[in-house]
This record gives sequence, structure tokens and C-alpha cells, in this order.
Amino acid sequence: MPPSKPYQPLLLRLFHNLNALIALLAIVTSFLVYNTFDGRLLKLPLPRIPNIIGIHGTFGLILLFVMPAFALYSFHAGEKRLVQPDSFKKLAQVGKPIWWYSLHRIVNTAMLLAATLALISGRMMQEEWLPKEEFNHIWYILHLTAWAVLVFCLAAHLLMNAKVGGANLILSMFAIHYRPEDSPAEWPNKIRSWLHRLTSKGGN
Repeated sequence: MPPSKPYQPLLLRLFHNLNALIALLAIVTSFLVYNTFDGRLLKLPLPRIPNIIGIHGTFGLILLFVMPAFALYSFHAGEKRLVQPDSFKKLAQVGKPIWWYSLHRIVNTAMLLAATLALISGRMMQEEWLPKEEFNHIWYILHLTAWAVLVFCLAAHLLMNAKVGGANLILSMFAIHYRPEDSPAEWPNKIRSWLHRLTSKGGN
């Protein structure tokens, strides 16, 4: 592999792509739910899908089960891709490479937080609210806001990836090869190491 091409750890690719696929399905179905029952700000002439609330809830439930593993990886093994203590200070260096990297890390972190809020608020909602046009429940407002932020961050995430690493960075997330140290046979050791560091930090 040419050294100019970025390399992404295999676990990151698997967690990232699985979560991205489920999150995209949840985002699409969430808009269909909004378009069907609410549509106060935007309503498209789309066909009504039976049980769309249940379909959206299913994807949300799947994401609830798979996201914790990705979040654990992101906040420990992948913490350099998230906001750093000096990230907001470096935003003052507008236009410089560090500005883009810092903004990219902030967007990545905001995506995880927005997804977490969407999952929590979604679990607190009742299915009968929207068919009854009960749009003023705080959990629905939070859920709607979280998905809007998530969509914005997703678009910004793709733009930041294109700016920071170009097509090579984006394509590296879908590569199928991996280095020997990334072999699945090494995953148990890596997971034990992450958990050890996590418990060590918690005990200090």
C-alpha cells in the first residue's frame, strides 16, 4: 500500500461503517415519520408507509445496541479523532490545517452526542403521540432536535473528511485489507487493553 494513502484500523472501519449504515436508515425513516405525521417546517409529497413509526423504532433499537461499542472505541482507542482540550482555542487559527482538524474533531464529537440524545429521547417517546398530533412533548422536541443536529453534523463530517484527507481518506474507511497487528486474532488482547486503561483511569 503506498505510504501516501491513509490507513484506518480495522475495528474502527467495522464499528464506523456499521453504525453509519444503521444511523442513515434511522435518519431516513425519522424524516419519513416527521413527513407523515408532522411536517410543519417541511413536507414532501411522499407515499405513506404503513407502520413507519415501528420501522424507525426498530432501527433506533438496533443502533441502541451497536452504538455503545463504537462510542467506547471512539472515546478510548479513537480519542484523537474527537475534541481535544485545546480544540476550541485552535479554532482561532482560521484557514490553517489545524483549524480544519480541530473543527473535524468537534464535529465528530457532536455527532456522537447528538446520536446519544436521539437514542435517549426516542426511548422516552410514546408511539401514539404523533398519530394524535401531540407535537409539544419535550421528548419529541428533543428527539427532533437531536436528529436535525445529527444530519447537520453528518454533512459537516463528510465535508471535513473531504477537506482534511480528500477522496483517499473517505475510501480508506471502506478498504478491505488490514495490517497484521489489526488481525481479528488480536482483538481480544486490544479489548482487554482498552478495558484495563478504562478501569485504571476510573480508579485514579
